[in-house]
Amino acid sequence: MPARRKRAYVSLTGTTVLHLRNPYVIASWSAAFPGLGHILVSKYLRGFLLFSWEVFINYNAHVNLAILYSLTGKFQMAKNIIDINWAILYIPTYVFAIYDSYRSTVDVNNNFILAAREDAEIVPFRVGELEINFLDKKSPWVAAVWSLLSPGAGQLYIHRIIVASFILIWVIVVAYFSKVLPAIQYSLLGQLDKAKSVVNWQWYLNIPSIYMYAMYDAYANCVEGNNLYNWEQSKFLKKNYQSKKFHMPNKEIRVITCISYQHLIIQLTWN
Repeated sequence: MPARRKRAYVSLTGTTVLHLRNPYVIASWSAAFPGLGHILVSKYLRGFLLFSWEVFINYNAHVNLAILYSLTGKFQMAKNIIDINWAILYIPTYVFAIYDSYRSTVDVNNNFILAAREDAEIVPFRVGELEINFLDKKSPWVAAVWSLLSPGAGQLYIHRIIVASFILIWVIVVAYFSKVLPAIQYSLLGQLDKAKSVVNWQWYLNIPSIYMYAMYDAYANCVEGNNLYNWEQSKFLKKNYQSKKFHMPNKEIRVITCISYQHLIIQLTWN
């Protein structure tokens, strides 16, 4: 009988892993930027749609500029810059993104528990015309550092091709329209006033969320990929090399042994 649930699926474009996540962390990423929470729980189509929606509606409603003016105490400018036609459309979907990412995380966690109990085997190696993908252990910090240097590179390091492509494309778009690279150049030359004047703040305020997310996603998924590798390798070794007569002592037996040993020491001391 085929397995109803598997802990992971290894394909040419990446490895999708079921694992326990904190629903509040996922909801927080959706609050920072709608769509990011869904991508973290491997709801890619939903996440990409919400991410693109956020960029489009936020730009037309001037939400980022309103946030900037509010944080700098320019409340009247914040009121004037907001486009009500778009802002009212923005709020319901923003709240939905947070709610749905939380709900999806709870559902994924429940399915992971069932998949862990079923303990079904997975295919750890895929080879095709364009790519090769297999379970392997990698350094989470290396993945995070590559994402620090270039968002999306960390995802390429851990073979998350679809997410890496999505992040790389949007980083290029946001960096171009925000003029962040000319601003960095002027800053390095000491021309700080020119650097501030050239920046498009509406686009620039998207960068921190995307940048930090790329690092977190690369690190977290690298850790879970390593855990999946350990689980699959352990399962393979037990199946092919462990004696069927071997019985691993459970925690209850070890606790009883420990209590009995302590009781014996007490008796010897008393005598």
